[in-house]
Amino acid sequence: MRARLGDDIDDFCVKCKRIMNHAVVSLVGEEPAKVRCRTCHSDHDYRHEQAPPPKVDSRKAALFNQVLENATGGIPALAPDSDGTAPNGNGTADGTTAEGAAAGTGGQTVKAKGRARKA
Repeated sequence: MRARLGDDIDDFCVKCKRIMNHAVVSLVGEEPAKVRCRTCHSDHDYRHEQAPPPKVDSRKAALFNQVLENATGGIPALAPDSDGTAPNGNGTADGTTAEGAAAGTGGQTVKAKGRARKA
């Protein structure tokens, strides 16, 4: 495709982080070299609609998994039993009852804050 200055092309915008409409700003030969996003108006090199590679480093992921394994002592996280209760038999993994967990109070009574409303 022969591009001209000002033509609309799709490209990955590094600021918007998605493929957006761009205007061709400069050319090298017949290929676009720089483009301007029509949404955020940022200029960047033409990327041929390719997103940059993810920044996740495989070494970091391996180290994180190793630290996580060491922190838990090699024991997997508590999984619910077949009847839906936690392995400690109290209903949830932290020892609260299902009613207390649903209310988010840990089984304690909570006093209402603020003024009482009239019915």
